[in-house]
Amino acid sequence: YGMTLEDDGRGAAQTVLPFSAYGTLAMAREEFTPDSASSQWFFFLFEPDLTPAGRNLLDGRYAVFGYTTQGEFFLKDLKEGDRIVSAKLVSGREKLQVPAPPAPPPASS
Repeated sequence: YGMTLEDDGRGAAQTVLPFSAYGTLAMAREEFTPDSASSQWFFFLFEPDLTPAGRNLLDGRYAVFGYTTQGEFFLKDLKEGDRIVSAKLVSGREKLQVPAPPAPPPASS
């Protein structure tokens, strides 16, 4: 936490989920604050001429957590303020890590 792969000296390392496809789903954050992501995310509208796989500037800087597998033709028409009413997880559920509930506060004496 607290740094990008580039900051950690691994900028050229291959990421597990790269920005390699139209419709890549990733966490949004402030550009220079790695721990600023919260509830905003974005679809990467991949253009191979501008962002060649393995060499684009987003790999290792933003967390990818999925790819669009159906309906990607709708992405080009999405605009700010549009609502996505439903989404479906099609694989990887077994890798989901649910955070532990917070510890109760210490008892005061």
